[in-house]
Amino acid sequence: MIKPSLKTVLQSGQFVIAPGVFDMFSARIADRIGFPALYMTGYGVSGSYLGVADAGLVTYRDMVERARTIADGTSLPLIADADTGFGGLINVRQTVRGYEAAGVQAIQIEDQEMPKKCGHTPNRRVISAADMCRKIEVAVDARTGPDTLIIARTDSRTGLGLDEAIRRGQSYAKAGADIVFVEAPESEDEFRRVGGEVDCWLLANMVPTGKSPVLSAEKLKAFGFNIAIYPSAGMSVVCAALEANYGYLKSHGSTENSPVPAYTMAQLHDLTGFPEVWEFERRFAEV
Repeated sequence: MIKPSLKTVLQSGQFVIAPGVFDMFSARIADRIGFPALYMTGYGVSGSYLGVADAGLVTYRDMVERARTIADGTSLPLIADADTGFGGLINVRQTVRGYEAAGVQAIQIEDQEMPKKCGHTPNRRVISAADMCRKIEVAVDARTGPDTLIIARTDSRTGLGLDEAIRRGQSYAKAGADIVFVEAPESEDEFRRVGGEVDCWLLANMVPTGKSPVLSAEKLKAFGFNIAIYPSAGMSVVCAALEANYGYLKSHGSTENSPVPAYTMAQLHDLTGFPEVWEFERRFAEV
């Protein structure tokens, strides 16, 4: 399957809204909606795949294999969380090579110390800007395709302040990052400053009830941003729906008349690819 190029989309000036996906149900539904790109969320993979916190507990192998599954099963460009690159410089090289081979078009690497934590939780610590610039240089050198993009994320805003986060963003762009991601600005004015002071394609993370205000795509674009990811757009509503429907089942002894919206079996069959199975059987298996 030949996919659209995220790099070409960005070069065209189109603002990219990328919903968070974490498994094949979420990925295929988002793929059908027709966004410019999808975002594989590390928080979502940590929670849905292993049932653990996004605190550096998933491995490179966990993440790259989930990325491969999502990329293979969807038609849109995939942006994927690669944590810190899962170690030192040689790990960063392996991560970029592996993610690229898995079909990821934009690889997000952050400047946190290991073990890393979700960007909207406390007690995050960062490595030096110089060490992160070296990681970016390795990441850029490791990619083989001209459309593979390196996203450099800084988590320094919360602990070191916005001025330092902007300085790092500027340095990471000079080191070769294609996209800069300043995590967790704490006001609309802070987003405006990042957009005005970092000369690079910029990514904003929209997490309702997190550390940042949620701004519209129109406003982010006006501030100078090019991509907005929505990591919790799928997992938060899925968890709420599961809790509500399971609770209804427990209290009523049936799901009949549950007020929670639900797919029919026909819709689930279609989503998971049964029509292709039935067509195969019609052609080759029926006697």
